[in-house]
Amino acid sequence: MFVYQRYASRGFPLPSGRQLAYEHLKDTVLSDPAMQGQFVNEQALADEIGVSRTPIREALLLLAAEELVQLVPKRGAYIAPVGGRELRELFEFRTMIECYSARRAVELDAVPLDAMRAELAEQRSLAGEDQARAFIDRDHRFHTALVRAVGNDMLTKTYDGLRARQVRAGIVALFRAGDRRKSVLAEHEAIVAALAARDADAATAAITAHLAATQRVLLEG
Repeated sequence: MFVYQRYASRGFPLPSGRQLAYEHLKDTVLSDPAMQGQFVNEQALADEIGVSRTPIREALLLLAAEELVQLVPKRGAYIAPVGGRELRELFEFRTMIECYSARRAVELDAVPLDAMRAELAEQRSLAGEDQARAFIDRDHRFHTALVRAVGNDMLTKTYDGLRARQVRAGIVALFRAGDRRKSVLAEHEAIVAALAARDADAATAAITAHLAATQRVLLEG
């Protein structure tokens, strides 16, 4: 079924073709490990979504501006594998934001324990290999709940801007290390336990260790 038809069948308002293509590319195509190092097939994507190639090209221009794809003359849009420098910068930035958010949430007595525990519980139920995307979506929501709890809209928007890269890196890490899913759950539990104890030092240490472990899997993969 076309992506457009799925929206209509669920009663959702239909977005523009460009917006639909942009969201589909960012949330589905870019996070597919099989697409790393591949060129986007514009016609196949247009057929899948149910739009012409013009919205696809417009969406690819937006993604190129965000440096999520590379536009190669006479070849099209290329999805480069996640590189070492990009990964180091991504995890350094995430560590800064999430550790600050943990400390600030503890200071404000605004730690979102219920939301984080709910996301962790959902993650535990997603054990199959075909559920990797859903597992990482919950992973993103787990971390985002902490950032949003600080109540700083600019910080939240900045963190949300990392979503495509975060999901992409997380899915690749799951496929590179067979036991990564189990480790992620244990690391998330350590973060929640530290936050529940209102121990900011332990929480930032747990967050740092968690992100460093994922980065290590990706760089050593």
